[in-house]
Amino acid sequence: MHHFRVKTEKGTYPVMVGVGAWRELRRFGTARYSSIFILTEGVIWKRWGQRFREESGLGAAQILRVPSGEGSKSLAQTARVAEALLKGGADRCSLLVLLGGGVVGDLGGFVASTYMRGIDYVQVPTTVVGQVDSAVGGKTAVNLDTAKNLVGTFYPPRLVLADPTVLGSLSGRIFQSGLYEVAKHAILAGPALFERLEREVQSLKPENAAALEDILARAVKVKIDVVNRDEREASLRQVLNLGHTFGHALEAASGYRRFLHGEAVGWGLLAITLLAERLGYLPSPPARDAKRGRASRTSDADRIRRLIWRLGPLPSIQDVAPGKIARLLIHDKKAVAGEIHWVVPERIGKVRVVTDVPLEMATGVWAELQQSASQP
Repeated sequence: MHHFRVKTEKGTYPVMVGVGAWRELRRFGTARYSSIFILTEGVIWKRWGQRFREESGLGAAQILRVPSGEGSKSLAQTARVAEALLKGGADRCSLLVLLGGGVVGDLGGFVASTYMRGIDYVQVPTTVVGQVDSAVGGKTAVNLDTAKNLVGTFYPPRLVLADPTVLGSLSGRIFQSGLYEVAKHAILAGPALFERLEREVQSLKPENAAALEDILARAVKVKIDVVNRDEREASLRQVLNLGHTFGHALEAASGYRRFLHGEAVGWGLLAITLLAERLGYLPSPPARDAKRGRASRTSDADRIRRLIWRLGPLPSIQDVAPGKIARLLIHDKKAVAGEIHWVVPERIGKVRVVTDVPLEMATGVWAELQQSASQP
């Protein structure tokens, strides 16, 4: 079991990653709460509900279900969950346990932060994205039709429990989607984690919990280290948005229906790598060796691209017009006074935040990425 602590302005909370993490709820002290509710999705509860009740000791908790999919991250669903809590007798001393992926975690965290002006909640992420990223850090949010995560709060959980065993029931596509977030953390972390991911990418399988535990723990530590220095995204925490500016625009452009979040981030990482090259921050691939007819070394840009494609195929972006991406980029929640804050890589292990990027250049990069992706 891997144990971490996240520092917040309200105190600290533990993050536990490992097989058997759900049992930690028995030591958490749930008896202090007047009532306990578990927010989850039907398919997750059907597969894991009984085991979760047994391991957590929450046999008497009331169950609230929301539909699967990004569509549940809405103000309308927020109201429905709040009404269900009220109907179930939830008060200011109730606890909300979030058993699910990023949608349940983001939605449930937002509900917890606003219901009766704030109740305690626990994150129990059941996807790779949730376990290495979204469940940690206290960022809660729901979407608007034109922008993702635009309505939200900073509200830390009391506890995060990530058991990789639950990943064994994920479909190959959903599991793979989460690995793009792991790749993002590896780019931020530097050579050690990135090289390990390069070596072990083929062995990362949803049914192999023992092998996953350590690399998931290393990935989530990247986020914890950043959040501990910048809880409310004043400056440093912005680096965690690497790949997300393009990624969020892509999700919105497709109505949150075609791309899983991690897949959109995968495309976002490819796009921002290309943009970093065009801006001159990330060295382009070296010139080819005239005698050998090949590059003398592999650039960091090529290594990033190669890793993203090794994680698996991505849904096509051929019909997502650059103009549509441009219109959505300007609504990015990180934009200030109309300026988008881009997180661009300079090398594996170093990124910078820049604002002086012409929108025409960003859309040109998207068009270039479309063209290169369509080539055999």
